[in-house]
Amino acid sequence: MYQQKRNRILRSNPSIRNLVAETTLTPHDFIAPLFIDEGENILHEIPSMPNYYRRSLDLTVKEVKELYSIGIKSILLFVKAKDDTKDNTGKEAWNKNGLMQRSIKAIKDACPEMLVMTDVALDPYSSYGHDGIVKDGEIINDETVEALVKMSISHAEAGADFVAPSDMMDGRIGAIRKGLEENNFTKVGIMAYSAKYASCFYGPFRDALDSAPGFGDKKTYQMNYANRIEAIKETLHDVEEGADIVMVKPALSYLDIIREVKNAVHVPVSAYNISGEYAMIKAAAKMGWIDENKAIIETLTSMKRAGADLIATYFAKDAVKLLG
Repeated sequence: MYQQKRNRILRSNPSIRNLVAETTLTPHDFIAPLFIDEGENILHEIPSMPNYYRRSLDLTVKEVKELYSIGIKSILLFVKAKDDTKDNTGKEAWNKNGLMQRSIKAIKDACPEMLVMTDVALDPYSSYGHDGIVKDGEIINDETVEALVKMSISHAEAGADFVAPSDMMDGRIGAIRKGLEENNFTKVGIMAYSAKYASCFYGPFRDALDSAPGFGDKKTYQMNYANRIEAIKETLHDVEEGADIVMVKPALSYLDIIREVKNAVHVPVSAYNISGEYAMIKAAAKMGWIDENKAIIETLTSMKRAGADLIATYFAKDAVKLLG
C-alpha cells in the first residue's frame, strides 16, 4: 500500500520522538514553593499534600541547598504566621524581624545564587484569613494596596529578588513598582499573579498555612472561573503597571488561559500548578488508578506546551529527579 506521508515514522522509537519533541521540560522551568514555620527542627507533613512539608527555617535552608544542587534555581516563599501576630492590618507582614524577612536573609546568606521570590498577600497575617483589610464585611482595596507596598519594600530590604503579589487587588502592581523605585530597589522584580481564579483547588494550600477565609469567600477579588477575556484584561493591566513576569493560577484547568495570555503579552508567563492539582495526582496514585511519575511529567509538560515559561509546582523536586 503506497502512502505519500507516513506520520508514524517520527514516532517509531524513543530517539526520534525525543529528537522532534516540540516541548521539553528542564529543571530551569521550575519554581519550588516552600512553606516555612517558626521554631527549630520542625518538619510537618501537610495532611492534604502527602510528602510535602512545612519546615522551620533551619530545615528550609538545608532544603534550599539541596534544591539548588539538583538544578532548581528559583523558590517561592510562604510563611505560617503565629495566631498572636494576626490582626486586621496585616502589620506583621512588614515586620523587619518577621519570619518572612528572616527567612529571606538566611536563605540568601546560605545560597546567594538562589532566586528568591516571596508571596505578597495579607491572608497569612489576617485575623479574617482574607487577602486584604476588612471593613464592614468588605475587603477594601486601596488601604490593602498601601499595606502590600509596605510588605513588598520590607521583602526587598531583606534581600528578595522578586516579590509576587497574589492578592488580586486593583492597582497593586503599579503601586508596588512605584514603592520599589522610590526606595531604590530598582533591581527587584515583580511576578504578578495576574489571572488568579477563585478556585476550589486551593484547599490543601490553606491547610498548609492556616489561611482559609474566616467568612465568605474570595470571589470579590479573585476571578470568576467562567471568564477568559477578563484574564487578558487583568494581565495587560499588570504589564502596563510594571510586572516583569505574569502568572496564571491555577494551571491544569486553565491551560487555555495560559495560551491566551502567552499570545497577548511579551513578558515571561508563569503558571502555578497548585495544591489541589498536586493532591489529586497523589490521591489517584495512592489508589493505584494512575502512574504517579508519568502523571507528573505529562501534566507539567501540558502546562509548558500551553505556553508557560515558568511553572511553580510542588512536584519540582520530583520532576527534576524523574527528568534525570
